[in-house]
Amino acid sequence: MRVWALPLALLALVSCVTQSVPRRQQQTRAPIVPAKPAVIDPVALAKRLASIQAGWPRSRQFDCARIKCVALTFDDGPGEHTWRLLDMLRQRDVRATFFVVGQMVAADKGGRIVHRIVDDGHEIGNHSWSHPSLSGVSHEELQRQLQYTDEIVWRLTGVKMRVMRPPYGATNSNVAAETRREGLAQILWNVDTLDWRDRVATIVARRAGGAKPGSIILMHDIHRSTVDAVPSILDTLAKKGYTFVTVSELYGKTPTPGQMYTER
Repeated sequence: MRVWALPLALLALVSCVTQSVPRRQQQTRAPIVPAKPAVIDPVALAKRLASIQAGWPRSRQFDCARIKCVALTFDDGPGEHTWRLLDMLRQRDVRATFFVVGQMVAADKGGRIVHRIVDDGHEIGNHSWSHPSLSGVSHEELQRQLQYTDEIVWRLTGVKMRVMRPPYGATNSNVAAETRREGLAQILWNVDTLDWRDRVATIVARRAGGAKPGSIILMHDIHRSTVDAVPSILDTLAKKGYTFVTVSELYGKTPTPGQMYTER
């Protein structure tokens, strides 16, 4: 992967409407102001790299072709509610997949939250640098959106991400080709909680509770109401006999770069 210096500002992005499956309506988002690059402790990073090279992510073997598995996924963070969510998941020994936005990672000084995501055994994925519709940007901007985020996560955690989620689910042949070059599988979803629109925990929990075996559930850890819904979601799906897995665990291996996945 080519190494790019983190920018203090990105070029203006060009938007266009494209088709993708599944695709959710683009919500109104407050602009994310780029932060200064996080300060990296080289000694601490060296220790993390040694630990990670010894075995990350933690190996857990599930045969999701035979048991009822579901993958919880969280987009757009890390944010102010992510730490509380991680506490909830740790208490129940549940693993999830977090698709992080590069600017949000940069704003978390020292990478405290992404460190914990990795340390707790969760999967971490690329959700672009500033959350544009990737199908509507230039090839050069597409590269920057993916590579800047890959770079900051690697510098902070020593992890090379293997999965990504295109913002809004907006993908096309150009996104597929670039993600293949970057070694990133495209992970979409088949259960959309619409938690960005309906900020009510009971509604979010009810939608997530309708998952089927092999489902990938879309949520956002930047919303308090979503994090509030998580205990109910875990209770409901656990009572139905589901095992909570990361995206890669759902498939039993790292998904194929460039390929698009919506469920098992």
